[in-house]
Amino acid sequence: MSRRKLALRVNGRDHEVWVTPSDTVLDVLHDDLGLADVRYGCGEGVCGTCTVLLDGSPVNGCLLLAVQAEGHDITTLRGLMSSDGGMHPLQKCFLRHGAAQCGFCTPGMMLTALDLVRAGGRPSREEIRYALVGNLCRCTGYTKILDAVEEYAALDGPDDIQGGAGR
Repeated sequence: MSRRKLALRVNGRDHEVWVTPSDTVLDVLHDDLGLADVRYGCGEGVCGTCTVLLDGSPVNGCLLLAVQAEGHDITTLRGLMSSDGGMHPLQKCFLRHGAAQCGFCTPGMMLTALDLVRAGGRPSREEIRYALVGNLCRCTGYTKILDAVEEYAALDGPDDIQGGAGR
């Protein structure tokens, strides 16, 4: 299978990788770039484990071909941290509420929740449940996750993708 060079912008940094036409964003981010915060779950777009933000919107990395991501901004959970390595306010809320048990689903949960809050301000608990329906957690009863997202949505101030300035 022929490979081609691809330029990707991930977490604010430019990368050049060689891909085959069938390589997914998940393959490239996890295997080629070594981003452990992007995880393989079902490989069918059902579990949300491989969720990343593409131009600010959540997508399943296992369903998006890497060549489709060229020219777009990709953000993983690691991309939410500040330049000095500080946690994003949403990460702090998850930590405070014990919303991450094993941590496997956490990146996808957080990125999906971040998109929800940015789009809708202060979503209701039911709206949070609905938004997270595509993210499966096998450890919790989702209550702590919902609590963390509610707390984050209640914070005041502007939010920015690199470190959550102002929150």
